[in-house]
Amino acid sequence: MKKRVAIVALALLLAAGTASANILTFKLNYFVPRLTGDFWEIEFQNMSLKKTNFQDTSFGLFYEAFLTKEFSLVLGVEAYSKNKGGFYQDWVGLDFGSEGEFAFPGSEFQGDFNPSHSIYYSVTPIQVSFKFAPLGRRGRIIPYIGGGVNATIWSLRMMGDMIDFNDEYVFEDAYGEVAIYPIYSVDAREGDGLGKISFGWQAFGGVMIPIANRLTIDVGGQYMSANGKFTQGFEGFQPIDLGGFHISLGINYWF
Repeated sequence: MKKRVAIVALALLLAAGTASANILTFKLNYFVPRLTGDFWEIEFQNMSLKKTNFQDTSFGLFYEAFLTKEFSLVLGVEAYSKNKGGFYQDWVGLDFGSEGEFAFPGSEFQGDFNPSHSIYYSVTPIQVSFKFAPLGRRGRIIPYIGGGVNATIWSLRMMGDMIDFNDEYVFEDAYGEVAIYPIYSVDAREGDGLGKISFGWQAFGGVMIPIANRLTIDVGGQYMSANGKFTQGFEGFQPIDLGGFHISLGINYWF
């Protein structure tokens, strides 16, 4: 929360010092992250978590400076974060004291607990874009398209239980042999403090609809692309896909 407030405040200060700033826009977005790569594949394969669990609202603040009747320069920041917990499907945990905890097939055993962990995921792109309004800014409907680059601040954290499926043990009982796996307590982080920074691009489009002398409604969509490299708690995984789709509804104030 402190990170988002600081970034928004920075955007406000930068925009306040820009004499040519002509529009202030506040947007409410529905963010649909792509969540591709081997980290997410493993999570969705083994856990009760789904991609839809990480779809959520985000907020954006933008300043727009007119360059010509059709073109403008846009500085913006958006903030998304999600904390979601889930449990391992088809596995239960048994505690063997000093020998540790192990995951057993839930279809065959009654466990002591359900192995679970939570994931915190945060993406905050700071964007610089060019915006093109082909019909100008005087109509009853003002369509626009645009695109640009972003510096994305991001972080990822997993906390709770982790089953190590790469370390197989064999448990023997009266009914035969069963493959089991050790369970470890995990608190893995990528992006301490303010988070890590990755660079990417975005493309967007939409329409502005005048509702008052200095106000327009903004309806649009955006695709954002960026990739983050793991270097701390998730080394060995492919780069994380930070991109996704935004569906937005906003309000524009014209200076």
